[in-house]
Formats: sequence, C-alpha cells, structure tokens
Amino acid sequence: MARVILLPGTDKRTRSGHPWVYLTQVGDVEGELTAGDVVEVFSAQGRFLGRGYANPSSQIFTRLLTRRRDEAIDREFFRRRLEAAAAYRQKVVKDTTAYRLVNAEADFLPALVVDRYGDFLAVQFLALGMDGFKPIIINLLIEMFAPHGIYERSDAGVRAREGLQPFSGPLYGETPKFVMMNENGVRYRVDLHTGQKTGFFLDQRENRQAVSELAAGARVLDCFCYTGGFAISAARAGAGSVLAVDSSGSALELAAQNAALNEVDDRCTFREANSFDELRGLADSGEQYDLVVLDPPAFTKSKEALAGAVRGYKEINLRALKLLVTGGYLATCSCSYHLGEALFLEIIAAAARDARRTLRLVEFRRQARDHPALLEVPETYYLKCGVFQVF
Repeated sequence: MARVILLPGTDKRTRSGHPWVYLTQVGDVEGELTAGDVVEVFSAQGRFLGRGYANPSSQIFTRLLTRRRDEAIDREFFRRRLEAAAAYRQKVVKDTTAYRLVNAEADFLPALVVDRYGDFLAVQFLALGMDGFKPIIINLLIEMFAPHGIYERSDAGVRAREGLQPFSGPLYGETPKFVMMNENGVRYRVDLHTGQKTGFFLDQRENRQAVSELAAGARVLDCFCYTGGFAISAARAGAGSVLAVDSSGSALELAAQNAALNEVDDRCTFREANSFDELRGLADSGEQYDLVVLDPPAFTKSKEALAGAVRGYKEINLRALKLLVTGGYLATCSCSYHLGEALFLEIIAAAARDARRTLRLVEFRRQARDHPALLEVPETYYLKCGVFQVF
C-alpha cells in the first residue's frame, strides 16, 4: 500500500476530521500508486492520519475512509458502514417511503450516494476510488436491502474532475422510469432515470412539512417548483389556491400528474415561465399572496461566481416580499454551499429593507435529517431554508 506524506504544516484540517486531502497538501508518495488505489496518509512527522482511496489526477488527492490503522478497506468494512447508515435512518426518518440511505462523506463513505424510493434504489458513484468499489457495494445493497431494482445516476458534473465519464443506467433488477413514493401523506410520481438529483429533492422533505403547516386557506405562490413538492404539499394541507412556476415543461407535466394523483389539481395551476420574470410580472400587476415559496437551484457552484449569486438571491427575495400581504409568510431557500448561512440571512435582510418590509423569523431550517452534515466538513452543509412572517 502506497504511503502519502503531507507537507509540513498542512495536516491541521485532516487531523480535525476533514476526509479530503488536497493535491496541494501532498509532499511525497512512497511506493507505487495507481489511480483509485487505497493508500495510507501520514503527516510530515510520520503520524498516521488515515486510509482512503487516491486519485493523483484530482485536486482532491485522497478521500479518507477510516482513521483506524487496524481497519481494512474490504467487503466487511462497507457492510459495517451501510449497516450504520441504515440504523441511523431508522432513528430519524418517518412518514415517508423515500429517503437518503447513504449521504457520502457524512456517512463516512465519500462520494457515494444511495437514495431509496420504496422498493428501488438510486445510486451515485462520484469519485474514481469509490467507483472501483461499485461491484462490492451493489452486491451488499442487494443482499442487505433486497430492492426490486437499482438504477445508477452517476451523471453529475463532478465526475469529470475525477477523469470519469457521466453514466446513467440500470445495475440490477427492474428499474422503471417512474416510481411512486409517499411523503407525509402526499403521493409523488418520481422520474428515476432523468429527474433532478436522483429523481426528487428528498433533502427538502421536513421543510415541505413545516411550510405546509402555514398553508391552510392561503393563496400560495411556489417558484422554481420542479415537480410540485412544496406546491402539492401546501394544497394537501388546505391551501385555497396554488400557482406553481418552473421553466421546465417536462417537470411541470409531472407536477400536474402529481396534483391529480393527490386530488388537488382543482386548486393547483402550473405555469411554464422563468421565475425571475414571473415574480417581476406578478409584482408589477399588483398580485398578492399569503405564502410565497422560493426554492431555486444553486446560483453558484464556485466562489468566483458568488457575487452574481448574491444579486440573484436578493432579486427573487425582493420581488417575493413585494407580493406578500401583511402577515403573510415567505419560505426562502438556498442550496448553494458557497453562500453561507450568515450571508444568506444578510441578503434577505437587505431585500426586506429595499422592499420596505419588516421580517419576523419564524424558524431557520436546514436539510432533512437523512442528509446529515459533519461539523468539521462544511461542504456537507449546503441547504438553508428561512421561514419569515412579513409586515
């Protein structure tokens, strides 16, 4: 097994618990190393820091799997990790048939994602080293969870940084394009093959429930609605009417099907439009809502694009605030990791000042508990959801 020796003074973050060893930290590699191999990582002083898989072609040189020198990276290792992930979900997941079973680094299985949709599993292998363990992991998933089918959704752009091509396709059993899920009493049809992420925004489950509690009798606007998660849960909770806006016609088609599936299609209107333009047009026409939901895609995936993202978030929140009645509610989200919680709140406050509205914080929420975050790994905390009452 090759040994990766870090440069002096570069091991603090690794010792603190972060599993990524960057190329810029590496001083030397002792022994032969082929991309994807498991290696041992040491400080410049010779202290053992962990064992993980390496890719010399990636900026993340090594992703640590264990910090125990006596723990082999073999089939039983992955079984233990999967058992621990499943046991955690048994504690924290309720009222749903769909949830994240493995959340990559936060479950100590870097670059591996496993989502469960009832009897089906969707998987992502997002790094070269984890991709090499695919046969072992798939075999264990079949053995431990007995799914009807497993579908791979390794089509994320991050694979390119690992020298990997995107891939989507069936790995085991039957893998229909559309599968059914039930969440908090709401039924959804999910596109397992080409839907966003692995088919649905599972990380918003608890936020959808919280926001729906404010929806009874309300006139609701849901922007960036995708396949209708917030919109349909609000309608099911008794909203008087829901206007759901998205730029994707195919997503809206599935949203309309989901509304009919839940017998709320008479109160849901789905509009294909750019949400920025729609927010501006609704405000200019004097429309008013009791509840506005903003759940946009990530406006930035790099620090360099952060300034543009700030402008985008401020714009949509400013427009939303102008649409709300006094005493109405704004539920606003950001899934941009590079836009931190403090900056997100600053943006909303600035939008409120410009809109001449006063905000009362009802609650500040994060990603669902089946998407845990590690304290020393800020990259695992990305989803912010602020719920405000507007005056």
